Amino acid sequence: MTTDIFERLYAVRLDRLRALEECRLLLAPLDRQELLTGAEIAAPVSADDMDTDALMAELAGAAGDSEITDLRHVRSTAEKRAAEEIANREACSDFDRFKPLFEQVRIDLDSGVRITRQFVKDAGFLKADITEGQFFILGGQVAYVAEVGETLRAPNGESDARLRVIYSNGTESNLLLRSLQRALYKDEAGRRITEPTAGPLFADENDDEDIASGTIYVLRSKADHPLVAANRDVLHKIGVTGGDVARRIANAKLDPTFLMADVEIVATYTLYNINRVKLENLIHRIFAPAQLNIEINDRFGNPIVPREWFLVPRFVVDDAVERIKDGTITDYTYDPAAARLVRMGDLI
Repeated sequence: MTTDIFERLYAVRLDRLRALEECRLLLAPLDRQELLTGAEIAAPVSADDMDTDALMAELAGAAGDSEITDLRHVRSTAEKRAAEEIANREACSDFDRFKPLFEQVRIDLDSGVRITRQFVKDAGFLKADITEGQFFILGGQVAYVAEVGETLRAPNGESDARLRVIYSNGTESNLLLRSLQRALYKDEAGRRITEPTAGPLFADENDDEDIASGTIYVLRSKADHPLVAANRDVLHKIGVTGGDVARRIANAKLDPTFLMADVEIVATYTLYNINRVKLENLIHRIFAPAQLNIEINDRFGNPIVPREWFLVPRFVVDDAVERIKDGTITDYTYDPAAARLVRMGDLI
């Protein structure tokens, strides 16, 4: 049996073309070797007429020089595992519950209350450290671990758990904890977003950013702008200074950050050995949901959008200062609907 199996296949095709008149007419101009009108060739031996040895001989070498283990167009085990590590994402039906959290994280990152750190193995960040309520950056999206399911036992004996992960683009997935960890390791841009913290607001020793004392001040505007006048009782400018508050507001009517108008001091709170910049960023992060949206022209007619005015009652500011003193303030944010401070997790 010396005829190559592919030659037999071609012979069958040629016989079929010879038998069809329309094919002969179509191919005649191209038949320079006169194959369509040449001698008949022997029909191939049917596989049913071959014994086992003959059939194996016909198939031998049919795949060329490639080894049978040389798979083409087939995903490797590693590729399949990588695909399985990222569960299918679907639209998050209750994304409205989580949207404020993503917005708050953005504000925290902008103000420095939160920072991002590279997700690396040698940083001491282990599997068990992925817990409910944490934020990560994965594939260019902010990912929030909304739920951690019951502990599972993986085939290698390690513990695992099914997660509910919400993404900032309004989708969610139910990937495994270990899968999320591996995906973060592999993503060169993968990051862990730290918990909100003010850093060393109060310290035993000063560093370059610390001051011996600082004052939280609360001001009320005397501007006649309609929006200001309508909310004068609850509209306050909240800031932190290391100097004298009266000197700070001396030229308020010339400063767009003071709404180009005089102000009155509503309250001051003196704190010792604080990091003024971090404290002010923290306060503004907490009251960001109630930030006043207003545009004021400066002395030269340039539009300015002040960022330190908030629609917050005075008693809420008092509550915030007490939580700053006892160190629990980083757990809270302001809920405008309830007009009070609430724990971060209570918003959803």
